[in-house]
Amino acid sequence: MSKVLLLNGSPRANGCTAEALAEMIKTFREEGVECELIQVGSKNIRGCVACGSCKKTGKCVFDDLVNEVAPKLAEADGLVIGAPVYYGSPNGTILSFMDRLFYSTGSISKHMKVGAAVVTCRRGGNTASFDVLNKYFTISGMPVASSTYWNQVHGFTAEDVRKDLEGLQVMRNLARNMAFLMRAIAAEKERSGYPVMERKVSTSFPDGK
Repeated sequence: MSKVLLLNGSPRANGCTAEALAEMIKTFREEGVECELIQVGSKNIRGCVACGSCKKTGKCVFDDLVNEVAPKLAEADGLVIGAPVYYGSPNGTILSFMDRLFYSTGSISKHMKVGAAVVTCRRGGNTASFDVLNKYFTISGMPVASSTYWNQVHGFTAEDVRKDLEGLQVMRNLARNMAFLMRAIAAEKERSGYPVMERKVSTSFPDGK
């Protein structure tokens, strides 16, 4: 059975972002996918301080939710990042969390784990926020799941989101597409393994030329 880890970056555990993720969870379960939802946005998460400690110890120097989630990420076949839009960008807590989670887990392969970003907003800033979150996946060799529109719902309250029928439809289609991708990747891994990743070349211009 495939497993998906869902992160709610909103400080409101039952707000708009939760409503979008709940629609996905309902569909995932219909597809036989195991789900775990983790509330991130209400936690006190500080940003990365570039100390480099994680390179030596394999975990973040700040022993909080980031280190708790790391082994769950290792076991997951897919990752959904849900976030509200604050000033045209994902809220700061989820960005601090994702920076530290992805940087401190260099020893955990994210290659071929399926990723999906979900954003919620009242009106604007959704596509810009969507782009920011997708970059965590595309730098990590993670296939990005898409839907029948950008992965977003609109509303100021959870009740508003429940009225966004198109947005909820997008969430259901996104979950189905993720489930399909995870199954397809698992089948191909069983048949011929993952694609080879090259890691030997890193472009640098220390001489300034």
